[in-house]
Amino acid sequence: APAPDLIRGLAVAEGGPGSSPGRAPGSSPGRVSAIADAARDHWRPKGESDWVPTEPVSVAVALADKIDTLTGFWAIDEKPTGSKDPYALRRAALGVVRLVLGNGVRGGLAGPAYAHLGLIHGLLKANEVLLPLLPAIEYLRSKGLHDLASKLAEHGISSIDAIEVTEVDHALAMATVTDLMNFVVDRLKVYLKDQGIRHDIIDACLAMPGNDDLTLLVKRAEALAAVMKTEDGANLLQGYKRAANILAQAEAKDGVEYSFGAGIKFAETDAERALFAALDKAEAEITPAMQAEDFPRAMAAMAALRAPIDAFFTAVQVNSDNEIIRRNRLNLLHRIRAICSGVADLTRIEG
Repeated sequence: APAPDLIRGLAVAEGGPGSSPGRAPGSSPGRVSAIADAARDHWRPKGESDWVPTEPVSVAVALADKIDTLTGFWAIDEKPTGSKDPYALRRAALGVVRLVLGNGVRGGLAGPAYAHLGLIHGLLKANEVLLPLLPAIEYLRSKGLHDLASKLAEHGISSIDAIEVTEVDHALAMATVTDLMNFVVDRLKVYLKDQGIRHDIIDACLAMPGNDDLTLLVKRAEALAAVMKTEDGANLLQGYKRAANILAQAEAKDGVEYSFGAGIKFAETDAERALFAALDKAEAEITPAMQAEDFPRAMAAMAALRAPIDAFFTAVQVNSDNEIIRRNRLNLLHRIRAICSGVADLTRIEG
C-alpha cells in the first residue's frame, strides 16, 4: 500500500477536482463512502478504456498507488525494456496521466516522487536490502552523473553499498526521478497524439519551468499547437529560427554573448524601430500572461511578432560594416530569442 505521507502529499482539496459527476456506479457522498470508494477504485484506470475516478479521495489514493508502484520499481532499477513490461508500469504511468488530466490536478509530480524515493531507499537500507549490485562508478555513469563518478573514483569507492555520501544519494535520487518523469512524459506524448498535439510541441513546452506539472504542460502545449497551425505562427517560427541561427553564428565567431540590451538610438531604419516597438509591446503582454498562465494570450502576443520580424529581415542587413550597428542588431536578435523563449523553446519545433 502507498505510504500515508504520499497520499497526503497528493490529496486534492475538498470541493476541488473530483467534485463533478463521474463517481463510480452505486457510490454515495460522505466520508465513509469516500474511503470505501477509494479502497475499491485505487487501481483505476486499469486501461485505456477504463473510467477515471473523480472523487477527491479516490483521485489522491489512485495517484499515490501508481506513483508508489512506479517509484518503487525505479528505486530498484527494474524498468520496462522494449516490449517487455511484466509489472504493467506503462499502464501505471498512463493511469497517472489520465488521473491528472482528467481531474485538472495541479502540482509537480517530481516532488512527491523524490520524497517517496527517499522513503523507499530508507526502508531498503533498514532491511539490509542491497541496491542493484553494480559498481558505484559504473552505475553513476550509466545515470549520466559523470562528475560524481569521477569524484568517487578519486576516493576509491567502488561498490554501491559503500555509498554513504549525501551528495551522491541526492544526485542518484534526482537522476532516478528525472528518468521516471521522462517515462511518464513518454506516456503523455502517446496519449496526446490522438488529440493532434505533436511530440515536438510537447518537447518545446517541456523545456520550460514547471514541466512536471502535467496539467500546466498540456495547457501550454495546446495553446502552442493552436498558434503553430496559424499562418502567423508558422511564419514566426521561421523568423525566430533565422534570428537564432544568425545570432548563434555571430556569437560563435566573435566569442561573446550578444545579450547586453539593444538601443533604439542606434536604429537606422523604420523596420528596426518598428521591431523595437513590437518587442516592447509583446514583452509587456507576454510577461503578465505567463504569470497568469494565460497561454493563449501569451502565444497570440508572440505570434504578433511575425510581421515586424519579417519586415526587419527584408529591410535590414544584420552584419553591417559598421561594428556598432552590427552589435546593436545582434543584441536586437537576442531580444527576439529571449522573448519567444520565455513562452516555449521554439528551437525544438520541426519545420
